[in-house]
Amino acid sequence: MEWLTEHKLPIGPLARDVVDWLTANASGFFDAISYGLSQMIDALLYLLQAPHPLLVVGLTSAFAFLLKRSLGFTLFTAAGLILIINQGYWEETTETLALVLSSAIICMAIGVPIGILAARRPWLMQALRPILDLMQTIPTFVYLIPALILFGLGMVPGLIATVVFAIPAPIRLTQLGISSTPRPLIEAADAFGATPWQRLWKVELPYALPQIMAGLTQTIMLSLSMVVIAALVGADGLGVPTLRALNQVNIARGFEVGVAIVLVAIILDRLCRGTEDRK
Repeated sequence: MEWLTEHKLPIGPLARDVVDWLTANASGFFDAISYGLSQMIDALLYLLQAPHPLLVVGLTSAFAFLLKRSLGFTLFTAAGLILIINQGYWEETTETLALVLSSAIICMAIGVPIGILAARRPWLMQALRPILDLMQTIPTFVYLIPALILFGLGMVPGLIATVVFAIPAPIRLTQLGISSTPRPLIEAADAFGATPWQRLWKVELPYALPQIMAGLTQTIMLSLSMVVIAALVGADGLGVPTLRALNQVNIARGFEVGVAIVLVAIILDRLCRGTEDRK
């Protein structure tokens, strides 16, 4: 077997050369992306941190009631957020929310159009499938290294890694929802003279909306699962105290942060579910 390992393919050196070339020739492009993403995160952080925490809790609870019409869920939302404040993790929670919301916005803005296009062109989905599989199965630390080199320390490389990991979900589920639209509905729209755009907006997208919302929920949950990994490249949020608790073997702090992450996950999951859950 030595003869085989002595002549291994230069996969690693090729990847290094590509990153080095991008660093030398496209630094302005990546700086512009980093600036734009930083502005998005800062804007969300301002919206979450500028008002008094109790005001944010009240507005979030009111939004939860308007969306779900459930007194129980509204009280749970308020109690969960107040518990996070009580435990002293409000600032970290808002930073995590800014990262998760930014990831969700980017993933849905890119993933839904790609999913629609893939549903219209099956060959495109066939070409995308191995790429999407790679994005979700390759260890996150592999693409954290080039993200760190290209974008530097901070929230941006954590956001990039989160987007790479989470974006397959909206692409797959949007494609599934559009492509599963019943043929009779499409034929009825065509019979009434609907254009392709009208058919998309008035037939296919409404039918696929539950799948698209499921893609949004999956994106948020996958983004939350990346908070600890994002903290490794300097991203603020609940991942930072989690890493500190791990390094110090601090059971109390680890459990407190874990409860905060779980509460955020439950609240966001319920908020993004369809209206069929209303009681």
